[in-house]
Amino acid sequence: MATPVKLSDQLVEDAKKVAAAEHRSVPKQIEYYYQIARAAEQNPELSFALVRELLKSKAEAPSGEYKFDE
Repeated sequence: MATPVKLSDQLVEDAKKVAAAEHRSVPKQIEYYYQIARAAEQNPELSFALVRELLKSKAEAPSGEYKFDE
C-alpha cells in the first residue's frame, strides 16, 4: 500500500539526480536510500561500501548451482 508523504524539495531534487544516473524512479531511489540507511543503522560495524554491495547482491536473482562440464 502506497502512502503519500511530505519530503523536502531539496531531498527530492537530490534523489532525482541520482535516480536518473542509476536508472531508478525517484520513489525507488528514496526506497534504496532507506534500505541502505536501515542496514547501516543495524550494522554499524560495516562500511557503506559493504552495505551497498550486500544490498546489490541480495537484489540479484539467484543463479542456481554451478555445474561443471564433464
